Amino acid sequence: MKSPYARFALSRTAQAIVVVLLAYVFTFFVISVLPGDPVSSTLKNPDNGFTQEDIDRIIAYYGLDEPLLTQLWTSLTRFLTGDFGISLRSNLPVGQLIAEALPSTLILASTALVVAVILAALIAWGTQVLPAKYGQGLLRALPSLFLSVPNFVIGLLLIQVFAFGLGLFRIIDAESPWSTFFAAIALGIPVSAQLAEVLIANLDHESRQEYVAVARSQGLRRTRLFARHLVKPSALPTITVLALIVGELLGGSLITETIFGRTGIGTLVQRAVASQDLPVLQAVVSLAAVVFVVVNLIADLAYPLLDPRVSLERTLRSRDASPVAEQPIRTPLQEEVSVI
Repeated sequence: MKSPYARFALSRTAQAIVVVLLAYVFTFFVISVLPGDPVSSTLKNPDNGFTQEDIDRIIAYYGLDEPLLTQLWTSLTRFLTGDFGISLRSNLPVGQLIAEALPSTLILASTALVVAVILAALIAWGTQVLPAKYGQGLLRALPSLFLSVPNFVIGLLLIQVFAFGLGLFRIIDAESPWSTFFAAIALGIPVSAQLAEVLIANLDHESRQEYVAVARSQGLRRTRLFARHLVKPSALPTITVLALIVGELLGGSLITETIFGRTGIGTLVQRAVASQDLPVLQAVVSLAAVVFVVVNLIADLAYPLLDPRVSLERTLRSRDASPVAEQPIRTPLQEEVSVI
């Protein structure tokens, strides 16, 4: 018989696959009802240089003269096999265009994620460890400030100060390490606010527990109490938020790449929308949905491993769980305090 975690993992994986398929179908129909005819506006545009033979070949490839459901089935089966089609604008494989643009976006998004996690952790650490007179009030206000300032404003300020003022990087060299770093700061600062808010709220909740009060009365230092007994239970809810902000990083990269002159997925989407390059737009949106779903699936699968109560409650909910199974798991410090 399969273990509860195996059943949980299979169920979550099946749900993720269904979500990806539904996202693809929804995107296909939304793009299909957009105003304009890609055949007339793109293929038959003399500026794009398509011959009549090229036009006939592309129409036959995508089945543009077939019913909409037939086009959907053809497009979906090719997507599942990794065939993203041919660009209506450049007549190049969509997979090749994405492969050329994806590394820049991945570097920017991953660097921004690291910046956001470090910044959120430092803010949360300061609110718990630093005395109130040394700026706890200011630290608690930073997440709200970060959320209220759009990332394009932060990006323009960073360019003005560090590019034009201090000369640390050049706008014309958008892929340089310094340019990537400051672009990641512009993208990561608003994202860090969400992580910091959740982490601070959970740290405040844990710090009000009885075992923490007893530990403080016994002389346990704030830094040790934070590192050994407050971080792990407080960090669990941030995993869900961390998975959700991946979509925000991908979406925010469009504006950030435009401001810093980077060529990535955001630039590819911008060009596809402007030229009604539907295969490129369909592929990018679908891949973004796949990334978002996969990241959230990983978070769902990791959560029960970090907190066994999650899988236990989910798998035993259909059965009458015993009172012993529903008891919360206690940390070593809580056990020590209970004995005292």
